[in-house]
Amino acid sequence: MSLPHAPLFIDVAGLELQPREVRRLHDPLVGGVILFARNWESRAQLVRLTAQIKALRADVVIAVDHEGGRVQRFRSDGFTALPPMAALGRLWMRDAMRAVQAAAAVGRVLGAELRACAVDLSFTPVVDLDWGRSAVIGDRALHADARVVTVLAQSLIGGLQSVGLTHCLKHFPGHGWAAADSHVAMPVDRRGLRSILRCDAAPYGWLRHGARAVMPAHVVYPKVDALPAGFSPRWLRQVLREQLGFQGAIISDDLTMQGAVGIAGDELRALHMALQAGCDMALACNLSHLDEGARLDALLDGLQRAQRDGSWQPDPAGAARRAALLSTQPPQAWDTLMRDAAYVAALDELAQLV
Repeated sequence: MSLPHAPLFIDVAGLELQPREVRRLHDPLVGGVILFARNWESRAQLVRLTAQIKALRADVVIAVDHEGGRVQRFRSDGFTALPPMAALGRLWMRDAMRAVQAAAAVGRVLGAELRACAVDLSFTPVVDLDWGRSAVIGDRALHADARVVTVLAQSLIGGLQSVGLTHCLKHFPGHGWAAADSHVAMPVDRRGLRSILRCDAAPYGWLRHGARAVMPAHVVYPKVDALPAGFSPRWLRQVLREQLGFQGAIISDDLTMQGAVGIAGDELRALHMALQAGCDMALACNLSHLDEGARLDALLDGLQRAQRDGSWQPDPAGAARRAALLSTQPPQAWDTLMRDAAYVAALDELAQLV
């Protein structure tokens, strides 16, 4: 099936779709929905919400930030409390092969539970290095060594893929060195390109053949480009695509974060900059509940105008990369999942890690 290039990930306000959100989901420029804790009350409610979305647009990618540790949107009603990824790195230092097994178990449990609720993609794993400098990354990082991060991330991805959940590596080329939090400030990393490629960006090259998506960082690396990586053709087209050989989807981080709007001035300009730099899709989070989503509607209207006047044109390659983010495995009923031998074995493995 040929899909349109629908580059915008949007959020929804609550536990079920409102009429204005139904209208937005019919917009051909919307290609994904990202869920948050405010969209969660129970598994039954989440399944109803994802079914509403898929009934309107089967081609819309349903995604969530669900990493484990402090970044896990669904935590009750049967969802397993996942450890922070640093726990896998600590286990590696004691028993490397057991850590590889545990990472696959984390991926299977995380993926199976989300797929049982018809989620297509989780924005995980974090492959930033643990330099001990970034509080916003902190224990979300697997390890300080890029080789260890790559091996553990590959194992976790294998667990995700075994149950049909797609994934997104983040935050390219690396957020671990910059101390500021891009949600509220503009982080700056003053190292040179050679140093970043040798360390922080190395996992993206090593994982390029299996990685489905990459999220660039709202971080400025002034020795490489004055623009943040997510707005930089040099980082996205020259380094990530050409030099490192990544062929999957590039999905911007949230355009409403200070690290984006502080440079662009507003969300619409940030969207233009992200798409022009080489992003296939862009995240616009936390707008649907403000003034009934007026700023989100303005963003969609602005992109429609850009398409009409020719300042932005859909990219067929971007459409194909977005299509690859949709899960090809049907959701497994929760009761069936609870009796699945591989899932139960992964839970046992995870219990030993915690």
